Amino acid sequence: MTVAFKTPAAAGPSRPLSKPAQLKAALVSPELSFLMEAHNGLSARIVEEAGFKGIWASGLSMSAALGVRDNNEASWTQVLETLEFMSDATSIPILVDGDTGYGNFNNMRRLVKKLCQRSIAGVCIEDKLFPKTNSFIGDGQPLADIDEFCGKIKAGKDSQLDPDFCVVARVEALISGWGLDEALRRAEAYHRAGADAILIHSKKSSADEILAFCKEWDNRAPVVIVPTMYYATPTDRYRQHKISCVIWANHNLRAAISAMRDVSRKIATGETLVGIEGTIASVKDVFELQGNSELVEAERRYLPQPGVDTQAIVLAASRGAALGNLTADRPKCMIDVRGQPLLRRLATTLKDSGIRKITAVVGYAKDAVDVASVEKVANDAYAFTGECASLAAAESRLEGPCLVTYGDILFRRYILDRLLENEGDIVVVADALWRDRRGNNPDEVHDHLICSRHFSPGYLDEDTVDLVKAGPDLPEREVSGEWVGLMKLSATGSELVRAEIAKLRAEGLLDRANMPDLLNRLVEAGHRVRVQYITGHWLDVDDSFDLAKARNFL
Repeated sequence: MTVAFKTPAAAGPSRPLSKPAQLKAALVSPELSFLMEAHNGLSARIVEEAGFKGIWASGLSMSAALGVRDNNEASWTQVLETLEFMSDATSIPILVDGDTGYGNFNNMRRLVKKLCQRSIAGVCIEDKLFPKTNSFIGDGQPLADIDEFCGKIKAGKDSQLDPDFCVVARVEALISGWGLDEALRRAEAYHRAGADAILIHSKKSSADEILAFCKEWDNRAPVVIVPTMYYATPTDRYRQHKISCVIWANHNLRAAISAMRDVSRKIATGETLVGIEGTIASVKDVFELQGNSELVEAERRYLPQPGVDTQAIVLAASRGAALGNLTADRPKCMIDVRGQPLLRRLATTLKDSGIRKITAVVGYAKDAVDVASVEKVANDAYAFTGECASLAAAESRLEGPCLVTYGDILFRRYILDRLLENEGDIVVVADALWRDRRGNNPDEVHDHLICSRHFSPGYLDEDTVDLVKAGPDLPEREVSGEWVGLMKLSATGSELVRAEIAKLRAEGLLDRANMPDLLNRLVEAGHRVRVQYITGHWLDVDDSFDLAKARNFL
């Protein structure tokens, strides 16, 4: 007699099938389906990434991954914990290798409830004795009493919290040498007890006894097979015999063992990673499998962003004459760096840290400055004035929390995030590795800082360091770092800077004052200017050599 199986109906036009419903649909479908082995969250995600529609959570593989034998040495709660990670990491159904159900009917009831709570789609239990021994070890293992095993199946079905949860009964009669008749007798009993599918197992290198079972079984219930030993059988033969599902049972684990042995042996012998890095998955690949990009988006949505209330003023009025013809018709802030103007890259870094309102002070070739969402104010006297005059051109924007930055610098985002979290009213960023940046150009100017203490290996962000003096011609032995052209102001700090700009204007000194002059005046007036040390991870673009470094930096 042939039974026509019905595919579970979807819960609604807009609701996807639950994981148990997906597994049940695959089992009863006339199309052959495949489950691929996984043994932890990472391998489960790889299985889904490969395109499989379901996962086989192998007891052998999970035990081996924990470094123990496949003899129920891993407790069912340890297996359950592994399954929870696998379920959380994927959207496809998991059929778990439940061994013998980890005890009697009572253990089976609790197991099924806990699996359902973790959205596991089904469990496969085998009709052997607890504690189990792997089917491929030894010969003629004793089988469970049929009535007792049927009781386990009934207990599992009665305990499922999801109506589509599947209990697959694994028949070991062939693998234990009891023959086809006993296999059919047991399969029929388990089917009548409520099993959703029958897994018929064999350890012969030929699929003949499996296919003979399928012919006699005549599709009374879905049949699942595990062709680990008879792997050479063409897959179309399984389709011809109306087999429902094929489990590739332990191949990810075995592949991982081979790969890890090979890499470990090569590194141990060669004492180097040369020749290794290009042959293995990249760290970026690992991050992608872990879902790091989702976490970044979640952080932006749920965590307070330090720069949300902060605006930025970008000083970008100069030409950058050292760049020659590259700045013949544009300022250096618009020089292309790997497909984007320097100013756009800077604006992207600011926006990624939550700074949405950005004003650029332009001067040379000001009409060539065109970056979406960056407003412009002009310092038309840029050729005859210094940086403070450019900052004064944006004086109306110098209010509330504010970031002041040169327009020709690039830096890693973490530098900005740390700066925005600093509670000081006026905070400047200093590169403690300033000596490493000194080039061969004697005309190159660096704004050095003398600070209340030098950088040390034990430096922490919360350590208090204050500015003593700034300028290009400080005694080298006293220099603590190089100012990178990045300054954060609180609302109070913005008021102090506006007031100092007003004094410079009143004294007739504004036009020729540069930013170090402003910083020194603030310190001399008794205002505290904090210093935040960094160790590289930034650069400025002054000439073609710097431009080449900027391309590598990105």
